[in-house]
Amino acid sequence: MFETESEILSFQDYLIRLGYHESSVQILPYAVREFFDFIDKPIASIESCDIVSYHNYLQERPNKRYSGGLSEQYIYKHLYGIRLFFTWQLEKGSLVTHPMSSIKVAPPSYQARMILSQQEIQLLYASCKSSKERAVLAVLYGCGLRKSEAESLNLVDVDFTKGLLYVRRGKYAKRRAVPLGGQVQQDLAYYVEYGRYSKHEDAALLYNRHGKRMRGYSMSYILNSLLKRSNITKQITLHCLRHSIASHLLENGLSVEYVRDFLGHRHLESTQIYTRINQEQLWSLNSI
Repeated sequence: MFETESEILSFQDYLIRLGYHESSVQILPYAVREFFDFIDKPIASIESCDIVSYHNYLQERPNKRYSGGLSEQYIYKHLYGIRLFFTWQLEKGSLVTHPMSSIKVAPPSYQARMILSQQEIQLLYASCKSSKERAVLAVLYGCGLRKSEAESLNLVDVDFTKGLLYVRRGKYAKRRAVPLGGQVQQDLAYYVEYGRYSKHEDAALLYNRHGKRMRGYSMSYILNSLLKRSNITKQITLHCLRHSIASHLLENGLSVEYVRDFLGHRHLESTQIYTRINQEQLWSLNSI
């Protein structure tokens, strides 16, 4: 299957040229490779029934890391990668028909976005025991960064003179400058001065306890520790902090357009979802 593997590597280069995020550049070709390992047929001989067979397999396959089956998001992402691969094959003339043209896969069911209230955010900050913990909150909540953006953040990306934090490569390869609020800037400056140290990578802004660039699992550990200290029982993830700052900015009167640029959304519709807060929740937040 050397030819198939070569095409998958070319597909990965294609995704890079299109500006896909580095995580998708890894995940989507992996999904295609998994598909061909399962089907074990040449690219040109793939039919719709092969896709259906693989879809059924994913729905029944146990999760290798956790108990239970695969999530809707996982299955949808894999089938999206396969569809994109064959679309690319069709565009470059390697195929005459698209094997997924007649197959419709429903997107994952929408789940309400979990957020913290402004009071709960204050509790998280109050429970911090180190400048590193405050810096993590500053980046993920105060600046609204995605996990991947926070992981890639370097010291040179923070301009304390101008009060700006630069996201060099966000989703869809978008760049943006995020304004630093007064307390956010103070927390980052204090961390850089007294809490940041490294053993290997001098470029990174955030470091784990081993002196290496901090990754998402270390940030999640810090967040879970803060939630436990604050007695907050909500199931909060790193991305929930981004949801929270978006909602809080809108509640405080900022325009949807401003919040869109702050978050680095590609389309306004992505930001408008944060305006769908029920009246009871809105009253509760504004009464703080």
